[in-house]
Amino acid sequence: MTWTFTDDVDAFLDAAGASLAARPAENSLLLTVTATLRDSGPQAYGAEPPVLGWWRGADGEVAGALVHTPPFPPILGTASPEAIAALPDALPLPGINADREAATLLAARWPRHRVDEEHRLYRLGTSVPPSPGPAGAPRTATTDDRALLVGWIRAFGEETGRSGDRAERIVDERTAHGGLTLWETRGEPVSMAGVSRGIAGTVRVVTVYTPPEHRRRGYAAAVTAEVGRAARESGAGEVLLFTDLANPTSNGVYRRIGYEPVGDRLLITAEPE
Repeated sequence: MTWTFTDDVDAFLDAAGASLAARPAENSLLLTVTATLRDSGPQAYGAEPPVLGWWRGADGEVAGALVHTPPFPPILGTASPEAIAALPDALPLPGINADREAATLLAARWPRHRVDEEHRLYRLGTSVPPSPGPAGAPRTATTDDRALLVGWIRAFGEETGRSGDRAERIVDERTAHGGLTLWETRGEPVSMAGVSRGIAGTVRVVTVYTPPEHRRRGYAAAVTAEVGRAARESGAGEVLLFTDLANPTSNGVYRRIGYEPVGDRLLITAEPE
């Protein structure tokens, strides 16, 4: 029973890929991060090499997985209690992004820590388009929209406390697979939503953004409902999204259009003594 670590994404997926795919909703972050590392190289998220780990239990089966792409905090996927208990001794942790129970257990090992973010994972149940819907219609974003999309993703990053350094790459990757949708009214883009590439039968709605001057008109709900509908129509078995629990408005919107809660994740940082 031990954790094994590597910087080789192919070795990690050979060992842990089937375990992750068996519970794709709970392991959505690990699946999308490792897909990006595989497609874009080990420096996709930063100059430091990634750390990818898996835990094998007494039966030899993988029962835990972790991905760390500095400068971002380590992401823990589904993991057995034994894997969680052994992790801090196996790998120094500057913090953790994990489900609420695992994050709380790990944080108890740190003399001081702070909870930076609390997110809720939702999955789409029965899609419910907004009624009445706002004026306008959706369209798939193209390379002609690149400057607008880069600016919006940077603005989204500023509002959510995330770096906008990867905005150009994100736009290029998502437009390449039709993964960004704009809501337009009278020919003017007023909101956007993205979806990740399909992995293990799932997609995740990402980067829902409406500029301040167009908010409170139902555009975000409409474009989010549209990308979920389109993903389902394209064959996705699960459509997922994360929301910040500090934003009751977005949580309420997503519930109204058919998203159902799966569980919570915490982002916790260990502080120096």
